[in-house]
Amino acid sequence: MLEAGFWDNQELAQKTTREISELKRSIKRWEAVRTLYEDVLVLLELVEEAEDEELQRELENSTDKLQKELDQLELESLLSGEYDSSNAILAIHPGAGGTEAQDWAAMLWRMYTRWAEDQGYSVEVLDYQPGEEAGIKDVTLLIKGLYAYGYLKAEKGVHRLVRISPFDASGRRHTSFSSVEVLPEIEDDLSVEINPDELRIDTYRSSGAGGQHVNKTDSAVRITHLPTGIVVQCQSERSQHANKEAALKILRARLKERQLAEQRAKLESIKGEQQDIAWGSQIRSYVFCPYTLVKDHRTNVEVGNVDAVMDGYLDPFIEAYLKMKR
Repeated sequence: MLEAGFWDNQELAQKTTREISELKRSIKRWEAVRTLYEDVLVLLELVEEAEDEELQRELENSTDKLQKELDQLELESLLSGEYDSSNAILAIHPGAGGTEAQDWAAMLWRMYTRWAEDQGYSVEVLDYQPGEEAGIKDVTLLIKGLYAYGYLKAEKGVHRLVRISPFDASGRRHTSFSSVEVLPEIEDDLSVEINPDELRIDTYRSSGAGGQHVNKTDSAVRITHLPTGIVVQCQSERSQHANKEAALKILRARLKERQLAEQRAKLESIKGEQQDIAWGSQIRSYVFCPYTLVKDHRTNVEVGNVDAVMDGYLDPFIEAYLKMKR
């Protein structure tokens, strides 16, 4: 940063300062845990020298705190992927089932928003398609914060709901599905080339709720990548230019994911292995009736408090997934 001309390239300078900030944060976190560990050792010596109940309680509290900090440090050490520290683009798509499935998608939207807020992350709605009676047809979120993608990549897949449907007058039990797509926000990646000549860009009026400009100007943008057929759109309540930039970020992320998927498929074919990548492979079930249970089918982690999970308590599932992948 002290080199002459460092700030001439603003984009590169900002990227470098972000990287420095992340490194400083990691070092500061480790130093804080080391200091706490040394404090616990001192307390332990004092307790061994003199039986003091107050010192004993302080030792127990400090040890508990140290354990929590170590667990968190270990968890972050698992986030070493190329894009794990990036912001996350999260899209929720209801499966077949009409209003019931669309309502389930809206419940998941609320769940991830609550989780993000608990982590201190910010949530921006990039695209929103309301359901006809209730819920949503589609929603795309940009979740900003360090390691947002690293944590949320554990949520990619199909989520299954079992409950007594509030939309069924007979009070019957229904099963609904929604898929969750998670991508890293990719600012710049030389391996992902987007040729403007291969894009079809359409503008239309936003359909999201709220905002004085919604449904009054053609600010929403839909981009079709002609070679792959990938379609992305953004209609947050901003200018057409801003929506185009956000849509291009989503497209870049999906092209990168496609590139990585092709590489994985090639490796699997070389190994002679087959992997089920079907859309309908559910990763987690949320049962509201006849009992309450949320179970992750990849790690077998179970949480009986469904309400807490729907309020954003996803840590047990995310931690177990990251440890399993390690």
